[in-house]
Amino acid sequence: MSVLREKILNTASVLFQTQGINSTGVDTIVAEAGTTKMTLYKYFNSKELLILEVLKQGHQDFQTWLNDKLSANSKVPSEKLQKLFDYIEEWLTSPDFHGIGFIKASAEFPREDSAVHQLSTRQSLQFREYIQHLATEANIKDAEGLALQLSLLFKGAAQAEQMQRGSDAIKYAKKAAKILIDGALKN
Repeated sequence: MSVLREKILNTASVLFQTQGINSTGVDTIVAEAGTTKMTLYKYFNSKELLILEVLKQGHQDFQTWLNDKLSANSKVPSEKLQKLFDYIEEWLTSPDFHGIGFIKASAEFPREDSAVHQLSTRQSLQFREYIQHLATEANIKDAEGLALQLSLLFKGAAQAEQMQRGSDAIKYAKKAAKILIDGALKN
């Protein structure tokens, strides 16, 4: 990836997270990145393509980070599942946390035929499938049901933390997740 493309992508990511996607114009992005519109459009044919790339990169970065944390610190599948919310808490309470890209983007692009909304929907489903995979590896009978429950806890806690830093929503979501995971492991 070219250095300038990466700078545009990173600048847009920060601005979208902190100012909103629709509130951030191309002029602001190029000014902050220290480039021109012509250069931005050389790498991204439209603002929509830039938004999609920001969402893809953010989702991939989070998934890689989470998977690396779980793999490095837990070898037993049930331990990975039980540690999931420890790392989610670490991420949500990080000073760099500004919300979940796919939730924010779907709110700003509510039309279901929007490419941004469709990607957001896929990313939400991919995260739930990731949890389902962890649950399946841990021999949870209703891995799909547990994954849905845990993904709802995750999204709710993340939304609460985005709206009010230090809300402690993740602490309660983590307690609820432990109850659900422990119950599922017993069945």
